[in-house]
Amino acid sequence: MNRALTLDDLLLAGISVAAGLALAFCSRTLLRWLAKAAKRTRWSGDDVIVDALRSIVPWALIAAGVATAAVVLPLTRTVQHHTDQILEVWLILVATLSAARVIAGLVQSVTQSRSGVAGSATIFVNITRALVLAIGFLVVLQTLGISIAPLLTALGVGGLAVALALQDTLANLFAGIHILASKTVQPGDYIQLSSGEEGYVVDINWRQTTVRQLSNNLVVIPNGQLAKANMTNYTRPEQRLTVPVQVGVSYDSDLEHVERVTAEVVRQVMHEVGGALPDHEPAIRFHTFGDSRIGFTVILGIGEFSDQYRIKHEFIKRLHRRYREEGIRIPSPVRTVALQQGSFTIPQQRSAEGVPE
Repeated sequence: MNRALTLDDLLLAGISVAAGLALAFCSRTLLRWLAKAAKRTRWSGDDVIVDALRSIVPWALIAAGVATAAVVLPLTRTVQHHTDQILEVWLILVATLSAARVIAGLVQSVTQSRSGVAGSATIFVNITRALVLAIGFLVVLQTLGISIAPLLTALGVGGLAVALALQDTLANLFAGIHILASKTVQPGDYIQLSSGEEGYVVDINWRQTTVRQLSNNLVVIPNGQLAKANMTNYTRPEQRLTVPVQVGVSYDSDLEHVERVTAEVVRQVMHEVGGALPDHEPAIRFHTFGDSRIGFTVILGIGEFSDQYRIKHEFIKRLHRRYREEGIRIPSPVRTVALQQGSFTIPQQRSAEGVPE
């Protein structure tokens, strides 16, 4: 038989709860100081750990104070058992949420610190977090005295029905995992699909891949569609690219002089324009006897795909100005048009715009 509740019991219980609250407050102050110290380190994993401890330690101390108060109070066996169960479930839930945050944060920290790994791919973080939460849920059920064996059996049987109902979702999930595991596409890569979409890969999650275009618009592509599409990755295996620019000069030009002047402009652009490759060796190749010009290709070196527009812009401006200074002519297309007047045919030279010359 339990003894009667006294004022001393209430006083001791209040002291226990107050002590737990005071320790929780002190722990939060200490952990806040540790968080500032962790931010000064290079490794981001300690930030994740301290942030998780700030969640679990104060609640654990409060639970310890409540548990001590329950021991002091003259509770019945049944009430004591239920109180202990509630505190255990409370601590398990807090520990599970903190563990999910820590493990997911560490996974993201490790992937971001390694080249060639999808550090911004939330699919890995989400899968890790879901597994930890599922394990914590099963532990809670076991703590409450609920057998998890029938639940696991039911999940195994119902898993087939769920898989059939979520075929597209699961297909996108496994397609995303396959894309990341094969390392054909990673966040930060510049890709172009055969259907025309192109841009930087921002994220690959459990269902879709997000691509940011150069206009800052976002294109959302299901992982299954991305895995089946013909795609060009302009970042792998080498981020540096070469870009061809087509040029033409008149037939009366000295090609040796043209080649020398063009190479000087290429070197100037490569050293002065941001995003260009200073060590790029100018490559100039004559290839066509056209209708009104001799065509050749100039190959420029760029650091990444989006740099080509600025570099081509500067190259064309500087090449045009230099050609004018050197007297090198870039002719416009010319056609010969025959006009019949009576029994005579009068040939006239016309430019591409139709203006007689």
